[in-house]
Amino acid sequence: MYSAYEIIAKKRDGEELTQEEIKWFIQSLIDGKVADYQMSALLMAIYLNGFSTKETASLTDVMLYSGETLNFNVDHVVDKHSTGGIGDKTSFILAPIAAACGVRVPMIAGRGLGHTGGTVDKVEAIEGFNTSLTLKEFQNTLEKEGLVLIGQTGEIAPADKIIYGLRDVTATIESIPLITASIMSKKLAEGAQGIVMDIKVGNGAFMRNKSQAKKLARSIRNTGLRFGRNMMTVLSDMNQPLGNTVGNSLEIIESIETLKGNGPKDLTDLSLHLAGGMIHIAGLAKSHSAGIRQAKEALKSGKALEVFRDMIKRQGGNPKVVDDYSLLPQATHHHVVTAPRSGYIKKMQATEIGLHVVSLGGGRHKATDKIDFGVGLTFHKKVGDKIKEGDPLVTIHHNEDQKEDVLKISDSLIQQDIRFSPKKPSTLPSLIYETETSWCH
Repeated sequence: MYSAYEIIAKKRDGEELTQEEIKWFIQSLIDGKVADYQMSALLMAIYLNGFSTKETASLTDVMLYSGETLNFNVDHVVDKHSTGGIGDKTSFILAPIAAACGVRVPMIAGRGLGHTGGTVDKVEAIEGFNTSLTLKEFQNTLEKEGLVLIGQTGEIAPADKIIYGLRDVTATIESIPLITASIMSKKLAEGAQGIVMDIKVGNGAFMRNKSQAKKLARSIRNTGLRFGRNMMTVLSDMNQPLGNTVGNSLEIIESIETLKGNGPKDLTDLSLHLAGGMIHIAGLAKSHSAGIRQAKEALKSGKALEVFRDMIKRQGGNPKVVDDYSLLPQATHHHVVTAPRSGYIKKMQATEIGLHVVSLGGGRHKATDKIDFGVGLTFHKKVGDKIKEGDPLVTIHHNEDQKEDVLKISDSLIQQDIRFSPKKPSTLPSLIYETETSWCH
């Protein structure tokens, strides 16, 4: 018989926990026999003293099997996950591209909390889009249609829901073993046979430097391999917003424009890179570069756009939004922030930019907050771009009663969040830092 006290003390003292101890502790948490404060104490001990590869595998395993797991009766099931960033809307582009190339894409996505937006919030800007399918409906749709998007459900990895909520309020988010177990328990439970992981690096990401991001990538790949999944990890830049827009409706419009071939270069390139990876590890292309070529063709032909339109219609949304953006929620006012001087954009503070959208109502301070889908920011310039005094930098999309907020955001953007230089920066951030693929056979 185990005791919570002894297990907490053991990890506090830097000792390795057995698989049985971890399993007992997590199961007791679900059953209500271990209190939240005891789980919080163990989380802090893990955060401070780390978890071995074996411990991480055990934690992932017990979290994975704490709820239902899906097994699809079809092949080529590959999902993508992002660790979260500002303006990260690639899911709406890469999923239809990959599905158009024969990949079956099961997306169980989250809502936004804090400075990062949520995929579910963004897609719900499309009136009527239903993200609350049952797991049976989710499975049937995936097997029949090849693409489905739902919100997180309590049936999948319920232990993670409890643990993540505690990590969020106990300053234990940035732990590689805990991040690994959280992400992989959900992705493995949702039935994907391969996973592409986009790990964001920079001032707008949880991983602020490449060294930490590489450790997380290695941990995630190794975990996937142990469970017999093909894995690809991509380290991508999050030192500025991805694409030109931040905000729910704005990001849906930009995603559709990208599917029409009119998207910003960074968003298009990253979406094609990730979609090509999905096609490759699904076994539908002999190499990543061959997968990217297939992805480009699906984009160019318009096939990916039609897959996206079909998904909207199938899940109860109005497919006419693809052609008429006025059907999406719109902010009533626009304020253009202009360049205070001539020169170049040297740097952006992506986290602060995300928080500005939250302050406008486009994100949440707490889980119960209501989202305003129409508000957000459109960037007319990016890092490295030349500017003249008076050039448009950012358009703030807001409503009538937000004029004071808009003035504060405008001042913050030009005084703190966007840094200027008289000379062109000598080095610009790379979009993609590293791509690693691991095969389970």
